[in-house]
Amino acid sequence: MIDPLQASVQIASSGLEAQSTRLRVVSENLANANSTGRTPGSDPYRRKTTTFTAEMDRAAGVRMVKVKDIGTDQAPFRVDYEPGHPAADPTGYVKLPNVNSLIEMGDMRETNRSFEANLQVIKQVRSMVSMTIDLLRS
Repeated sequence: MIDPLQASVQIASSGLEAQSTRLRVVSENLANANSTGRTPGSDPYRRKTTTFTAEMDRAAGVRMVKVKDIGTDQAPFRVDYEPGHPAADPTGYVKLPNVNSLIEMGDMRETNRSFEANLQVIKQVRSMVSMTIDLLRS
């Protein structure tokens, strides 16, 4: 069993790692929000999702957050009528990704705030350790 300060840092670090993965997935979704299939009528990019889980670290005696899965959103694709587009099917419709930029921006903001909260925990623990060392010196 480790001390509570070390446990706090380990928990916050696992949160940072998980949120970093989530931010990468959100960024990938935004980067592909307007991509189309390569051939007429083919499926475009499908939005990815991140699922988290809590796992027990028996050595540390704490529950850590981990990325459980990076899946795909099975929502239907958007469809636009663009008969001159290279990815248009024979009827002139183009399939577009099922990515909603507004939702992705909301996810990005939430991810950023969670990342900042975990970083703040690490800073506070570091400050407490520093103050404890200063107290022991005097």
